[in-house]
Amino acid sequence: MKADDQGGWRRERDTQSLPESYRSVRIPKKGSTFRKFLAFAGPGYMVAVGYMDPGNWATDLAGGSQFGYTLLSVIMISNLMAIVLQALSGKLGIATGRDLAQACRDSYGKRTNYVLWVLCELAIAACDLAEVIGAAIALNLLFDIPILYGVILTALDILVILFLQHKGFRYLEAFVIALIAIIGLCFAIDLIWSQPVVRDVLGGFVPSSQIVTNPEMLYIAIGILGATVMPHNLYLHSSIVQTREFEQTDSGKKQAIRFATWDSTIALFFALFINAAILILAASVFHTAGKTDVAEIDQAYHLLAPMLGSSIAAILFGVALLASGQNSTLTGTLAGQIVMEGFLNIRIAPWLRRLITRMIAIIPAVIVTALYGEKGTMDLLILSQVILSLQLSFAVVPLVQFTSNKKKMGVFVNKPWLIILSWTIAVIIMGLNAYLLYQTFFG
Repeated sequence: MKADDQGGWRRERDTQSLPESYRSVRIPKKGSTFRKFLAFAGPGYMVAVGYMDPGNWATDLAGGSQFGYTLLSVIMISNLMAIVLQALSGKLGIATGRDLAQACRDSYGKRTNYVLWVLCELAIAACDLAEVIGAAIALNLLFDIPILYGVILTALDILVILFLQHKGFRYLEAFVIALIAIIGLCFAIDLIWSQPVVRDVLGGFVPSSQIVTNPEMLYIAIGILGATVMPHNLYLHSSIVQTREFEQTDSGKKQAIRFATWDSTIALFFALFINAAILILAASVFHTAGKTDVAEIDQAYHLLAPMLGSSIAAILFGVALLASGQNSTLTGTLAGQIVMEGFLNIRIAPWLRRLITRMIAIIPAVIVTALYGEKGTMDLLILSQVILSLQLSFAVVPLVQFTSNKKKMGVFVNKPWLIILSWTIAVIIMGLNAYLLYQTFFG
């Protein structure tokens, strides 16, 4: 393959990112702007599922039950940060033809790349672990299936992945969007039942000084901010935007970047709705009733039915949790394939890659569940979020560094204001995650 026009890369782009789906989705050359945008829509929703995975539920539930609507502003700010970073990720993939893992392999030495790959694999395994536990908890709540058996059952979703990958990338996107719609519908109905005070909800989106002055509120706020951006999403997005068959010219890439940014921005607003809905539900149902200690998923499920006077409300909560866990495992599979191929330039069959990732997540979940029961799985869920926090900076910093480099990006380099904004976000995320880790181990 020809070298890129930009001279900042050390080697030619010799491999395609996610080759089985590369440029497989046609973009209409004629027609309205809306029709072209629809052809680009999809990757953003696959990224968005990482922002509403079971790992985020506990912090949202704790924030809502303890402090009412106050921390809605934190969810909004963290989502705005995510929108900027995902836009940079999409731009990197479209402008350079490299995903973030390939860009790292090209720019850093072998030892650095090996460390980055190991860290990223740990993050994907930790994220997959959160989804495994979340789905197992949902199966336990909905069907009374023991957590241990539920963990084992989650391995069967590999069959869904293989079928959808065989059908085509658009089918995989459609399945993900359908599950997001189910999650959104479930929470929309639960919110109607819970009857939150609209004025108080809107007031929660205005930042409050209490968030900084109240140590307990600050800790949960940092947890929400620190765990929102999923590191593997930055690798994933930079790859799957290349599934579109856009024109390989500056004008074609410019259009693709614009549509990809619209796609991810709109999709992340859906993620904002889901995370805000969890917190609003906890605030309107638990906080107003004086139950300020609800922080675990199963606890919230069992309290919803008696407090709202309807068992359907709890069932909808469980269905949303199951859809959330299932959805996130789909994108985790693709991310695992992308980072392995990108960092190491080796390829293995997608089903084998999926099985390896799944076993890494399932084995510790099975052992902990068998030895320590449900309480152990919740502790494991918290540990998975700590591992994600550790890895995040190692994905954010290279992304901002590459997209701010004129030699690597050419005409698509970040504008000066965006360079300042993106580095500010990177520093904030690094600082918050460092503080969160310090509090977790020493606080």
